[in-house]
Amino acid sequence: MSKRIGLMGGSFNPIHRGHVSLARIIRTKLGLDEVWLLLSPMNPLKAGDGELIDDDLRLKMAQIAVENEEGIEVCDVEMRLPRPNYTIRTLEYLRTHYAGNRFSLVIGADNLLIFEKWKDADILMRDYDVVVYPRPGYDLDGIVERYPHVRVVRDVPEFPISSTEIRRNLREGIGCEKWLDSKVLEFICRKKLYGVS
Repeated sequence: MSKRIGLMGGSFNPIHRGHVSLARIIRTKLGLDEVWLLLSPMNPLKAGDGELIDDDLRLKMAQIAVENEEGIEVCDVEMRLPRPNYTIRTLEYLRTHYAGNRFSLVIGADNLLIFEKWKDADILMRDYDVVVYPRPGYDLDGIVERYPHVRVVRDVPEFPISSTEIRRNLREGIGCEKWLDSKVLEFICRKKLYGVS
């Protein structure tokens, strides 16, 4: 049976409540059967920042974070594709190996702003359903004007946190209970990730 699946890519370094809440909201607003959190081994546009922890650890945290979420799954297909990987290759792989399903690429306004830097951006726009949602500090309307075929999801809460801030807070011993699932935080502490001692 064909499913409508939203793909939300990210390094999830670490995954936080904002990621999961956004996936839940996108699934509802778009009437999707499922949202797959597409774990990226390394974003070619962010290569070299030195803060990306082991793939398997990020995968495990993401799986913990969504274990009780209906219709939200973690997809590790990019871990098995040649690197550096690009979204176009991922979508072609999914279209081939999960034939019959309809995939929508869900990205934030920040990513749409630099979309022309993505590999084969023109093919992505032409051949795939691209959905964009607001991000803090980005003029969604101004960005979308350049991409008339993009579907826009409005009235999505802007979560005032990032994985970068969470990593910094963890290093500095600042509590992250508000933004991290309790089991994810316990995993981070047990594995002593992100400078936690």
